Amino acid sequence: MPLPIRIAPSILSADFGRLAEEVRAVEAAGADVVHVDVMDGRFVPNITIGPMVVEAVRRVTKLPIDAHLMIVEPERYVEAFAKAGADLVSVHAEVSPHLHRTLQAIRAAGARPAVALNPSTPLSAVEWVLGDCEMVLLMTVNPGFGGQRYVEACTQKIRRLREMADARGQALEIEVDGGIKADTVGEAAGAGANVFVAGTAVFGAKDYAAAISTLRHHARESRGVLV
Repeated sequence: MPLPIRIAPSILSADFGRLAEEVRAVEAAGADVVHVDVMDGRFVPNITIGPMVVEAVRRVTKLPIDAHLMIVEPERYVEAFAKAGADLVSVHAEVSPHLHRTLQAIRAAGARPAVALNPSTPLSAVEWVLGDCEMVLLMTVNPGFGGQRYVEACTQKIRRLREMADARGQALEIEVDGGIKADTVGEAAGAGANVFVAGTAVFGAKDYAAAISTLRHHARESRGVLV
């Protein structure tokens, strides 16, 4: 049975001067997850937020918080993000030489472990820890900035990852992050993704509920599910 479609607005595109209000607004609008992009200016060319912001978001929403750590040495910080209230913590395989150990540390800290892969990183980077993952996050843009264009080659990568998980009998969640809009979400969903990070597609819209509903509709339609 296909995993449920989940829409995860990224607060990277929210108005940080009204962050609590923005998080409450997307929850009321039907979001399933709050996605938090953590950047350190080293792994990616941008600097964003840390555990204190996750803690602040946790206080204003009951939705699951998905912390995407785009940072070097993520193993040093996974416990802090879990304690701050992140329900799921994803680390990049590109900067995690002891990936199995880091995933175990995330679970031990009380969060769900996930691995993230950049567009050019092969699926072999996660193959031998797939059983330790609750989710794999496939970047569909090069990480670091919002508002980029979806990398079309990633669609086949999503499909191959779903095939890998199905061959194992694993109900793996596949999250996609980057360039997800009404005209790309169906392509990713049809290939096997079920969690969709959307920044500008939601927070850049006048009507958050309509934006989330549109994304969900196109994702379901690609699976032949029209309700």
